[in-house]
Amino acid sequence: MTLIIEQGNPRDAQAVALLQASHALMESLFLPEDNHYLSIDALCTPDIHFFIAREAEDTLGCAALADKSEYGELKSMFVSEAARGKGAADALMRQLEDHARTLKLPALKLETGNLLHAAHKLYERHGFSLCQPFGDYTANDSSIFMEKRL
Repeated sequence: MTLIIEQGNPRDAQAVALLQASHALMESLFLPEDNHYLSIDALCTPDIHFFIAREAEDTLGCAALADKSEYGELKSMFVSEAARGKGAADALMRQLEDHARTLKLPALKLETGNLLHAAHKLYERHGFSLCQPFGDYTANDSSIFMEKRL
């Protein structure tokens, strides 16, 4: 099957299922005050660019780019457990970076959990390195901050 990366709707039933699975995972790993995921409604604002990875009609993963004007922030990056290893996460990362470049954003930034080791490897593979907290984030024991200059 061919992997397709395209703009998606966070309110689509398959996207909702992925986002809910992501939120449940974050809630099982981190304290409420250390969870910084966006609600589905917050993903439906004009400054958010939401993408899905799919094979045929099956949505395998999702990711969002928040346009902060001075940088783009990666949000809601999640691939279903059954789809891991199919290249969806790498394809979504390339799409987010390409889209950030079309928006003329000078950098990408992200906050991720310290226990999400597979995510750390993905971000490092795509050229991200550790940075200080940014935006409204503050340092805490469970957050890792990363950035990539474009």
